[in-house]
Amino acid sequence: MTQVLFLGLMFAAMYFLMIAPQRKKQKEHEKMLKAIGPGDEIVTAGGVFGQVVSVKEDRLVVRIAENTRVELGRSFVSTVAKKADGEKK
Repeated sequence: MTQVLFLGLMFAAMYFLMIAPQRKKQKEHEKMLKAIGPGDEIVTAGGVFGQVVSVKEDRLVVRIAENTRVELGRSFVSTVAKKADGEKK
């Protein structure tokens, strides 16, 4: 009986130390992706900085250099460096 209790406590500890924080981080990232709008400066997973020109359902059109625009899947955005309203992250 003590072994079952020990295994249960180990699982609970692993959940609270590893799984719960990862879920919280994933929800924050999804919220950040939904809040991206035109004018925001983003950093891609590959380290490319760019400015969002337009937003499509599952993609973003990003200006990475003068006269250079690329379409980028939302899931490839790592962080928002600067919001369009001037708020820095």
